[in-house]
Amino acid sequence: MFALASDNPAEVRRVLESGEAGPNDAVGPQSALAFTLASTQLTHRTEMVKLLLAYGADPSALAEHARARPGSRMSRASLESVLRDESNPMSSILEDMDPATRYWLARAEAPQTRRTSALIHRSFFRPLARVRYDLIGQDRVLEQLFRVLSMPSMAPIVVLLCGPSGHGKSLLARKFGSLLDVPTHTVNMTTLRSTHDIWRSYSMNPYEAPSTCTLGEFLIEQEGKRCVVVLDEIEKVEDEKMLSSLLMPWELGRCSFEAGHRHVDVSQVVWLATSNIGHDLVFEHQRERQVPEAPLSREEYVDLMGLLRPRVSERLGPSLLSRVTTVLPFAPFTKEEKLAIAAEALYALAADVVRTMTPATIDSMVRKSLDAYLPAEGARSLYRAVSTQLLDAV
Repeated sequence: MFALASDNPAEVRRVLESGEAGPNDAVGPQSALAFTLASTQLTHRTEMVKLLLAYGADPSALAEHARARPGSRMSRASLESVLRDESNPMSSILEDMDPATRYWLARAEAPQTRRTSALIHRSFFRPLARVRYDLIGQDRVLEQLFRVLSMPSMAPIVVLLCGPSGHGKSLLARKFGSLLDVPTHTVNMTTLRSTHDIWRSYSMNPYEAPSTCTLGEFLIEQEGKRCVVVLDEIEKVEDEKMLSSLLMPWELGRCSFEAGHRHVDVSQVVWLATSNIGHDLVFEHQRERQVPEAPLSREEYVDLMGLLRPRVSERLGPSLLSRVTTVLPFAPFTKEEKLAIAAEALYALAADVVRTMTPATIDSMVRKSLDAYLPAEGARSLYRAVSTQLLDAV
């Protein structure tokens, strides 16, 4: 309760990770989630709601009848059922929620969320289930990724994240290692000029501390251990032939960085590559769907995966792609996802200003930003639209 009331997300995370308190513990007469939602004066309310959900908070506790007598079974009530129940004290609070908070609560309730989390429940990759509260949209990407990670395999894990800019590829790649609490090395593939440059490259993630070792040194230091290597914008190397040095590590899980040097065990490395290959195919696939704005079904996503892999093979070559475990296309955002992105952008850019606005004003600004949405730019176009509205307001 102290961590929540102090409006300190870092302390909330520490308490949840340490096990000092659980996400479904009561805070006074209500659940921790209900307490946080009702505390409208909190500056970091949405961030703390996401943290609680990421660590397993149950949205059904928002229902009036969830506070049943001790020992009774809690019935699951949907967010919409709470909204319809005017006698529920949470009803008016949920009614005035911004689109981002509403999105995260609805996502936590979705049956697909529970199914995909169950896929890696007992595996080393279990902490990755929390990434769904950092990444808006891409439910099918996460589902397929969790399927791949939950399957036993003797081969190294190589995942290629493809699709339009601004749809979460780099965000997912960046969060992967930090959620697993394993070392990560990020290579900016646009800087490579020769075959050996990849092993000599320093990590270039702007969200990490400056790199002090090359990729080769990193892999030697992490030999035989679980770690992550991100190959950002893999298709933008000066010559695709430079990628040939990845063939042996991706197939056999070992590599040698110089002729005559010993082989290094890289079998526990998770390789993540990002690429814009197939972005036009993704939008074409969306336009041909019966209901383009609806979330992708499992069948539609599998179909898109099948269409994309040959396109990637044409660009990077079948020899390299045959070593790739899976190619995951990132899909265009639905309307609800775009609203959530715009709402988060609003709070990220001007939280102090937003707190003085009425729920109706916030909702109006968020919805107006959708008029400036550009599919090819994704979330970046929504951030720009929200920023423009804030400048106009000032």
